[in-house]
Amino acid sequence: MAKLVSVNVGKPKNVPWQGRTVYTGVWKAPVTGPRMVRRLNIDGDGQGDLDGHGGENRAVLFYQVASYDHWAAELGRDDLKPGALGENFTVDGLPDDEVCIGDRYRIGPVVLEVTQPRVTCYRVGIRVGEPRMPALLVSHRRPGFYCRVLAEGEVQAGQDIEKIAAGPERVTVAEIDALLYLPGHPRDALERALRIPALSPGWKWSLQQLLDQGADKAAGNSGLTGSTAPRPAWPGFRSLRVTGTRDESTTVRSVSLAGADGAALPEWLPGQSVTVRLPAGPDGGSLIRNYSLSNEPASGTYRIGVKREPHGTVSAYIHAHVRPGDVVDVAAPRGPFFLDDGEDSLILLSAGVGVTPVLSMLHSLAGVASKRSVWWVHGARDGAEHPFAAEARALLDALPNRRSHVFYSRPALTDRRGVDYDEQGRITADGLRLLGVPVTAQAYLCGPELFMAEMGRALAGIGVDPANIHMETFGARAGLTPGIAPTGAKPPHPPEGPSGPGPEIQFARSALSAQWAPGYESLLEFAEACDVPTRWSCRTGVCHNCETALLSGQVRYGLDPLEPPAPGSVLLCVSTPSENVVLDL
Repeated sequence: MAKLVSVNVGKPKNVPWQGRTVYTGVWKAPVTGPRMVRRLNIDGDGQGDLDGHGGENRAVLFYQVASYDHWAAELGRDDLKPGALGENFTVDGLPDDEVCIGDRYRIGPVVLEVTQPRVTCYRVGIRVGEPRMPALLVSHRRPGFYCRVLAEGEVQAGQDIEKIAAGPERVTVAEIDALLYLPGHPRDALERALRIPALSPGWKWSLQQLLDQGADKAAGNSGLTGSTAPRPAWPGFRSLRVTGTRDESTTVRSVSLAGADGAALPEWLPGQSVTVRLPAGPDGGSLIRNYSLSNEPASGTYRIGVKREPHGTVSAYIHAHVRPGDVVDVAAPRGPFFLDDGEDSLILLSAGVGVTPVLSMLHSLAGVASKRSVWWVHGARDGAEHPFAAEARALLDALPNRRSHVFYSRPALTDRRGVDYDEQGRITADGLRLLGVPVTAQAYLCGPELFMAEMGRALAGIGVDPANIHMETFGARAGLTPGIAPTGAKPPHPPEGPSGPGPEIQFARSALSAQWAPGYESLLEFAEACDVPTRWSCRTGVCHNCETALLSGQVRYGLDPLEPPAPGSVLLCVSTPSENVVLDL
């Protein structure tokens, strides 16, 4: 019979790490005597990052004595004691390749149900002084597992652990961990795992994403990234010819592009964007910007809308210099912001030039005479600054189940209420509530950052599921630094010290270029040194939070990812540049 060898607890604390402070509860230590196990925790224990650890489905973490023996031999360590890997219960006799999701165990009065493997993150590497640990736990099939508490009570070291029920489908902890994190996601195995009632909601979502991805989708792991976008139509940049320009408002100019060889350009997903490289820098140096596509995805041509910003170097160049017949470098359409192909109602909500990606969605819907309920909500200053107004009205007229609500914050005397616009003022939460937009809809938002933040909160406030609120930004996306308190955001900048001798690293969304320098372990570290917003968690090529589109160039991997990223993407945490690169950051 299995035995509870040690009960380990620890409160979260601040830990110095690489010049930052990490708030973590991974430091656990054995306790003597009985401890109360409650629905959400063990008395005296806590977690620093409740997004990744703790909660009802991750109340108690188990780890095995046999795995500690394995790491002692593998790493040549004799200092790994119970609690060193952050577990609450160190146990003997419950290996990850035998314990199944849904198994139930009794320890004295306490009843626990296995819900999921451990979620690997960088903090376990900090705890044991081995940065590779998150990847090693997965690749060696020894992650440990979480349980929910079905019956509370006291436990103490030395008690027997009795198995009282077997989980349905007999999917082991090691098997389901590999199913998500390692290559190969057999459909029958995913379906089997998803039939387990005890499996935690987060893991069910991830495995469902993989199931939906299917064999006909692009490679990559949608269970980790949440994205099922197809692979880019071409690598790097391609020369496209400008076929036309047009002023769509007093500040927005559209630029139409076609293949330089006359061939039709590949179709894209409505809502996606392209990256454009232009000689707009000092002395004709290249600068890179992202622009959403605004026309019909199957048209064989691309169209972007560019707002002339007061201090925008590239937008000023486009307005002043780009003309029909010019050739510009363009990376293939990309991005996770695109229209779903379901039947739910839609809210297409935009402001200013943010209309461009949702306009391409409108084109797509009108092209098939969609019967979906479409709510078109747009905000502009006045008719002179309302880009693509007539085009949007014509497309809406082709949809049988549409509602259009246009807001002008300062309508001109020549603007006609009921014709050019519907309401005076800005779009507000109260305004959305009064419009009666459906709370079961999929909502797509684009516009200034503050606008999207306010509208996202407004939609959630009236009952729209946050998972159904999708936002696109023109600039850098929000960072993810689990366990590290956010600090005042700094504008992206070259790293401190002399410029490096290495390849040029261009951060497309952050409008920054810098030379790679020796001493950086990864592109992730280099981006952090530049204060470019990044997203990460494991830092060892497991979780794919740092997966980023590689618009141009090549990288090498110092530590091979457990599963390769999607084609055209790179894992920042384990890669370095082998030549000049352009990243979608």
